[in-house]
Amino acid sequence: MLSGSQSRWIVIFVAACALVFLIYVGRADTRSPRADEDTRARVSPVFTPAHRSVLDAVRDFFNRRPVPVQPLAFTHKVHLANGMHCTDCHTAVEAAPVAGIPGVELCMTCHQMIAADKPEIKKLAAYQKRGEDIPWQRVYAFSPTVHVKFNHAPHIRAGVECKTCHGDMTQQTVAVRAVDLNMGYCVNCHRQKQASTDCITCHY
Repeated sequence: MLSGSQSRWIVIFVAACALVFLIYVGRADTRSPRADEDTRARVSPVFTPAHRSVLDAVRDFFNRRPVPVQPLAFTHKVHLANGMHCTDCHTAVEAAPVAGIPGVELCMTCHQMIAADKPEIKKLAAYQKRGEDIPWQRVYAFSPTVHVKFNHAPHIRAGVECKTCHGDMTQQTVAVRAVDLNMGYCVNCHRQKQASTDCITCHY
């Protein structure tokens, strides 16, 4: 039988171990998406578990994701303040499942002349000159294990504003994951708007 002080020390020890583990998971969260792709390329084509490791499973369970590092410090706040709209750059959002991320040619349509002397625009022009597209990193995505097929078009047709899922972009510079798009969030929104909550609406 453990004494009260022994039980207390065991609880403290377990809590400390859990804290160290979560800190480790948080630090691992900063790895680049490209590193994830490199690791995926080494996974066996024969045995394909849901996650590459126990750590990946834990990270997925706690919704810990790599922090995307963008190649350019694109500022949404400035573009939207100058009269632009989300659909000016995310051109497929009204008609397709994926909103689309602007390529270098679309950006340079404006920036051949506008702010061409700014350091970030010079980086943009260098991508165009090299014939490379901008390697934007995804900010929002669902874990493959949840089998969610999100389609932007019907949400736009239903009048769902971009900020509902992406946060207020007029206050963001480089995009961040401002809304936790978990199942509870999506189901609550569907109920409020009297949209279907059948499993196959999103999981198919």
